Amino acid sequence: MSETTNIAWATSTFNPWIGCTKVGPGCDGCYAEALMDSRYHKVKWGAGQSRQRTSEAYWRQPLAWNRKAAESGKPWRVFCASLADVFDNEVPSSWRADLFELIGATPNLTWMVLTKRIGNAATMISDALDDLMLSPHGWPWPHVWIGATVVNQEEADRDIPKLLQVTAAVRFLSLEPMLGPIDLARACANLRWEDHDGVECCGVTRLLDWVIVGGESDQPGHKARSLDIGWARDIVRQCRASTVPVFVKQMG
Repeated sequence: MSETTNIAWATSTFNPWIGCTKVGPGCDGCYAEALMDSRYHKVKWGAGQSRQRTSEAYWRQPLAWNRKAAESGKPWRVFCASLADVFDNEVPSSWRADLFELIGATPNLTWMVLTKRIGNAATMISDALDDLMLSPHGWPWPHVWIGATVVNQEEADRDIPKLLQVTAAVRFLSLEPMLGPIDLARACANLRWEDHDGVECCGVTRLLDWVIVGGESDQPGHKARSLDIGWARDIVRQCRASTVPVFVKQMG
């Protein structure tokens, strides 16, 4: 959680707090739990456990990154949060409001908010803006990307429609760790919208701005599950067919 990161699609990581609860099969080999709970014993993972807010000094770091980004004129992507979930029910709402205040104060950074709880996102964003006494009509902020993690078809069918219903400047999808084949169009077969010319359309990929696909890495006590390269290639094919950018991360 620093200015530099080994995550290939981000410049930096920022964790406003640490701790989470496993909510699906993708969490079985959670690197954050292995590091922050099992190894360093900083927080206890699970429902009903307190999350640990990071220090005030650490919270000031994005302000410095924002200045550097403005001076350099280069893109600066911040992955928020790699050791937690912004839309975790266990997190005090005041913490989330503080986070969105920080995000609002750093417009030169691109904030990539990735969650396994996309069903909470719309309400919690609205609540945070209300707490800051900001009009929801000012949302979405152009420098905030909202993403959802799904790992199999069941999660895709459940959560991709929820992602597409969240108002955001950019919506992205993380299929990592990918645990089975995923048909993106099937996930939102019944969604409909109007294009710029007022023509009614249907499908999913035209509403997605970016897709990440990747395998799993080994963690203490958990051997990485296999990623079939055919699954990844099929996602690339689906995205190319709809001119949606796709990023292939580690193959596991």
